[in-house]
Amino acid sequence: MHGTATTANIAASARTPALRVQDLGVRYGALIALEGVSWEVFPGELLGIIGPNGAGKSSCYDAVTAMVRRSGRVELKSRDVTGLPPYGLAALGMKRAFQQNAFFDDLSVLDNFVAVLGEHAHAGLVSSILNPVGAARRRDDARLSAAGQLARFGIPASYHALSPREIPYGVQRMLSIALAYGRGADVLLLDEPAAGLGGEDMDALVSLLGELKREGVAVVVIEHHMELIMAVADRICVLDLGRQLAYGSPAEIQGDPRVREAYLGKVQ
Repeated sequence: MHGTATTANIAASARTPALRVQDLGVRYGALIALEGVSWEVFPGELLGIIGPNGAGKSSCYDAVTAMVRRSGRVELKSRDVTGLPPYGLAALGMKRAFQQNAFFDDLSVLDNFVAVLGEHAHAGLVSSILNPVGAARRRDDARLSAAGQLARFGIPASYHALSPREIPYGVQRMLSIALAYGRGADVLLLDEPAAGLGGEDMDALVSLLGELKREGVAVVVIEHHMELIMAVADRICVLDLGRQLAYGSPAEIQGDPRVREAYLGKVQ
């Protein structure tokens, strides 16, 4: 994928968290949606964020990506980005895919990806007038690059000319991730990417997440599908009622009685 890191670069950067949040909090009036949440994820790692319904998972994502007012501190590659707006975070390499698929339905799958390339795909008005051949070549190169990226995200060429509404749901989920990733990401946040998936689609998602990790992307995943998280996560943050209940390896989380109680209820 575009922006692939070398093994040496990954090893060198692994000493510094790609993303760190400290004492994150979100309030809606008197309602405390999130309080005192801290975690970090390193290049080439996947952090899972889990918890029962209403635990504060979506509020956590919204807080990290500056979609809501929040307290606490957010660091991206050791840089304090707490005060940056969402588009500022994306420009620095932190990308997010939302739980609901969102596409330009009047564009083809391929043109959806070309659209997220922005200025890298389209010459400006002056350039197009003064150098139309160069502008056309730039558009062609962008479409070729987009086709390659889509294929690497498990979206074969047979779907590229179709509207996103015309492709299978599992492929739509992959398209959402591809569009969020765009030309590349240092940190990629995914909100329930496995929702509605099963069988081959789930296998494809597991394979994609593994590939992103190997390329040095720091991946953060909100997910209800516990089997998936236990299989792919390096560490897991468990939220309950807006607070951080547990934080550790999959084995540590599985053996934590507080986690079992939060999910299953207290055993009498």
